[in-house]
Amino acid sequence: MAELGSRLIEMGIINSEQLGQALDRQRTHGGRLGVNLKAMGFIREEDLARVFSRIPLPPRNIKETGLEYAMIEGLIIKQLLSLGEFKVADVAARVKLPASMVEYVLEALRKEHLVDVKGASSYTSMSYEYRITDAGRESAMRLLELCRYVGPAPIPLEMYAEMIELQTVKGIVVGEEQVKKAFSHLVISDRKVQQLGPAITSGQAMFIYGPPGNGKSSIAEAISTVLTDPVYIPYAVSVGEQIINIYDPISHILVDEDVDETKDQRWLKVRRPVVMTGGELTMRMLDLDFNPISKFYEASLQMKANNGLLIIDDFGRQQADPRQILNRWIVPLDRRIDFMTLHTGMKFTIPFDMLMIFATNIDPKALVDDAFLRRIRYKIKIEHPSMEEFSGIFKAVCRSNDVEFSQSAFDYLIEQFYKKRGISYSASHPRDIVDHIVNYSRYYNRPPAMTEETVRYACENYFVAE
Repeated sequence: MAELGSRLIEMGIINSEQLGQALDRQRTHGGRLGVNLKAMGFIREEDLARVFSRIPLPPRNIKETGLEYAMIEGLIIKQLLSLGEFKVADVAARVKLPASMVEYVLEALRKEHLVDVKGASSYTSMSYEYRITDAGRESAMRLLELCRYVGPAPIPLEMYAEMIELQTVKGIVVGEEQVKKAFSHLVISDRKVQQLGPAITSGQAMFIYGPPGNGKSSIAEAISTVLTDPVYIPYAVSVGEQIINIYDPISHILVDEDVDETKDQRWLKVRRPVVMTGGELTMRMLDLDFNPISKFYEASLQMKANNGLLIIDDFGRQQADPRQILNRWIVPLDRRIDFMTLHTGMKFTIPFDMLMIFATNIDPKALVDDAFLRRIRYKIKIEHPSMEEFSGIFKAVCRSNDVEFSQSAFDYLIEQFYKKRGISYSASHPRDIVDHIVNYSRYYNRPPAMTEETVRYACENYFVAE
C-alpha cells in the first residue's frame, strides 16, 4: 500500500501530507489505503483506475517515449535502407511510434538532405512519398556499424521495470475452481491440488520433486494454464544506448493481434510468459547474450519470463553444477531483483518477478543446502500413483487413443508384470504401453485393441528383461 501512496504522489494526485493523514485514518479505521483516501475526499475512483491501469498509453511527444532524439532518428534512418520509396505510415508501422512523431523526424532528415520527397497524392505531408538519398544511405551504414538492431523503438529500462511491478505475479488472484480446472485433464489427488493452489497464488518459487515419470513436468505445464490474465511486454528495452531484445514468439503468445491505437505500439499484449528449459540450461543463458556482430543483446531466460512462469525441468541434469545455478538465483529469489551486466561493464538491476518451478527426480537435499531450500517456500513431492490412480490414468490414455479399455487385460498386466517383477506404478507407463499397443496393431493392420496378447508384447518391449 505504501507503493500506492508513492505512485499517487508521483502522479500529482495527492501530496505527502494527505498521504500521512490517510495512513493515520487507516490505522484507526482499518481497510485499504485507497478506501481511506476516497473517504477523505483526496482521490476519486477514476484516480485509482489511472494508477492501476496497465495499458501503456502512446507517447504524445519524444520526451514521453523516454528515448533520446538521436536514438529515434537512428532507428528510423536504418529502417529506410530496406524501404525504397515510403510514406510516413510505412515507417511508423515499423518503429511502432506515432505517425506525427515519425513525420517530425522525416522532416528533419529532409532538411539535412538524408531523405527527399519524390511526390505526393495530396497537399498533406502524410501523403508524401519519400526516398532515402545517397547521403542518407551512408549515414544508415555508419549507424549499422554501431548497432544492427532494426526494429520497433525500445522501451527505457525504467518504464519496463515500472510495468513489470504493475503486472506482478503476486497480484494474480487464483481461485480453487480455477486450479481444479487447470488439473482436470490429469489424474491427481485432491490433496496435491490443495497443496498446489496456495503455492501458485503466492507467486513464490517451488520445488516439484519425486521419482521419474510421475507427471512433474505435466503438473508444471498445467500451472501455466492458471495464469490466464494478459500482460504487456516490450519488443525491446534500452539501457543507455544499448538495446536488449525481449520479445520471443515462442515464450510470448499474442493475445490480440489487432492493432490497438489506444496503446503504445512498442508494447505487445501477450499471455503471461511461460519459459521452459531442461538439461540444455547453461550459466550463459542466465545472463544477457551480446552478439558482437549485430551489436545488441538477447534477453536472459529470466528476463523473458518476467510476469510469468519459469520452469527448470530435469533440474540437476544440467551441464552446470546445480549449486552454481542456484547460487546465481539466491539474491533474486530473496529480493526479487536481478543484476545484469553489459559488455561495457555497466551493471544494472531488473525486476525478478515470476513463478519459478524446479522439477526434479533427485532429492532436493542432495542438490542444494538448507540455506537455499529455505528460499524455496514450497516443496511438493509427487509420489508413484496408487493402484486406483494408475487405473484411472490407463483408462484416460486408452480413451485419448481410441483404444477400448479391457479390465481383464489390465488385471493381466498388473499380475504378470507389476506384481511378479516388483515394478512400481508410474504415471508415464500407461502412455508408453498404449503407444506400443497402437504400433503393434498398426504393423499387423488391425484395429488397436487392449488384449493379453498386445499387453504382453508391449511390456516385453518396454520393460527391461530380468
